[in-house]
Amino acid sequence: MLRDYVFHDFTRSFCSKCHELCDAKIIIKNGSAFLLKNCLTHGEEIEVFEEDASYLLERQRYDKPGNRIRSDTVVERGCPYDCGLCPDHEQHTCIGLIEITTHCDLGCPVCYADSGAGEHLSLQQIEAMMDFYKAREGGRPEILQIGGGEPTTHPDIVEILRMAKNKKFKYVMLNTNGLRIARDKPFAELLASLTPGFEVYLQFDGVTDRTYKKLRGAKLWDTKLHAIENLGNARVPITLVATITRGVNDGQIGDIVKFGLATDYVRGVNFQPIAFFGRTNIADVKNRTTLSGIRREIERQTGGLFLREDIIPLPCDIDRVAVTYAVKRDDVFVPVVRKIRLEGYLELIDNTMDFRAEDLVRNALAASITKGMVCDCFKLRDEISEILPEGYLTWSSKQRAEFIDTNTFRITISSFIDRYNFDAKSMRKECVHVITPDLKRIPFSAYNMVHRSRQ
Repeated sequence: MLRDYVFHDFTRSFCSKCHELCDAKIIIKNGSAFLLKNCLTHGEEIEVFEEDASYLLERQRYDKPGNRIRSDTVVERGCPYDCGLCPDHEQHTCIGLIEITTHCDLGCPVCYADSGAGEHLSLQQIEAMMDFYKAREGGRPEILQIGGGEPTTHPDIVEILRMAKNKKFKYVMLNTNGLRIARDKPFAELLASLTPGFEVYLQFDGVTDRTYKKLRGAKLWDTKLHAIENLGNARVPITLVATITRGVNDGQIGDIVKFGLATDYVRGVNFQPIAFFGRTNIADVKNRTTLSGIRREIERQTGGLFLREDIIPLPCDIDRVAVTYAVKRDDVFVPVVRKIRLEGYLELIDNTMDFRAEDLVRNALAASITKGMVCDCFKLRDEISEILPEGYLTWSSKQRAEFIDTNTFRITISSFIDRYNFDAKSMRKECVHVITPDLKRIPFSAYNMVHRSRQ
């Protein structure tokens, strides 16, 4: 007799009853992937892993070595308990998140941080955390995200953002619900002084009040529109961030993409399948949305504007992040991967979420000199030339930033893991890291599963 599944991989996960680590198989059944866990105390249980199992097979084509890291903790109990980062972690920090406050002006039913009245970190603490992040990235950190709680409630938010810019992070993001930006037009105009190299990472879960009432506890649709209007008038780039929950807003995925495409200064959308920590109701864990499911729905709900094949695994974290970039040509957005087969250039792609065409060309030119990749270099240059405006690579950084803010669009899907779908393999390459007040870097998922309560 044959089993009713195909064994795909082996990993470690958590028993949902005793919350202890246990062995788990990743299995494929009826076109989907599941975690089949075996706790020595509580026996077998099964959890949804990916709705579309074919994504597990496809993503391996994009994998590449991670960056070496400087570790600050030792391996004692194993993943995810030794974070800081420990020597077993396989990827550097692509995004460093500093939560400057635990105070929030909303009471979101799905808040991963369980924020509320809260407290603010001091400027001295925040500066020490920024400096720590810079030092651990060899003085060349990439993306700094300022979050909370709600960071705009911090009395020193302007000073904090200016401090971040003065420390020359490659990119600074303000992770916000948009309430202050919607009502405080001068604040939105002030944010414009931080560009280029700055954007607002705006909570945006859908296009109806019903969605916000369910996920955020308040009717916020008009508030979101006012925030986007104020930012657009100030020419501040925006990424819309949507937490996708089955039966609430999974039917609005296409509407969110289309809204973003049609709205000036919206650079893209980041979709996040809901993760079950913080205040999130675990009753729906068996019916969770997944990265591959959102990828499928983007194709279906946009009528093929973006195909699922256009949304590829991000090489620095193939297990948990997928991405597509599109460039506007003749008023139509064309996904880059339809013109360039990026899996053929993995060696030239930096381990980063801040993907830029000029970086790819720079790396190709360097490789042509050091490794003799002349043919690949000229082929890549020609392929990029089909997408970008003539002379783009000779433009000033300000001109390129303006073009990116108004003529490119990025879709990312970031799938963070909780105790129910925890996979020790993918945990080791998660590259969004919380920078903690005691100066550690902890992967976002591990922080919310294990470490947040210890801070």
